[in-house]
Amino acid sequence: MLPPLLAKPVDLAPLWLVERVARTLFSGVLKAHPELFERLGDYRRTRYGFSPVDLPLHFTVVPAIKTLSVSRGTAPPVDARIEGPLVLLLGLLEGRCDADALFFSRDLSVTGDMEAMLALRNALDDSAIDLPRELGALAGPLSPLVAGTARYIRGKALEGRDATWN
Repeated sequence: MLPPLLAKPVDLAPLWLVERVARTLFSGVLKAHPELFERLGDYRRTRYGFSPVDLPLHFTVVPAIKTLSVSRGTAPPVDARIEGPLVLLLGLLEGRCDADALFFSRDLSVTGDMEAMLALRNALDDSAIDLPRELGALAGPLSPLVAGTARYIRGKALEGRDATWN
């Protein structure tokens, strides 16, 4: 779970700011991996929801139009949703966690179109997404410091869970 010291500022930040940061990271990932959503096939039109249980936020991604939106409060309607701690959701995005083990241990909850979620997992497979690198790219001259700090936090947060599913 995300420590309250990190969760509280996100909770207090204006939604437009959280969404801007999330969209900037999303754009960076898509720029580095333009083929990412091509592997989804017909599931590109699926509305995917990601709801961290340790933050009052919901992220919605529609691959066909390459959009990401962020909301607070009630989760918006989607075709497939995954819920779990933020660090695990990010670990899944990077392919650093075993999705099946997390699902069966009930650390994650998946609802809606399971085939669409499986297609997304397969699309993320071997994508080599590196969120600390993407965060560093946003930091300009502080890039090495930000990326290094993010890698350290990721390592500590995923300790013992950073095994890919394949």
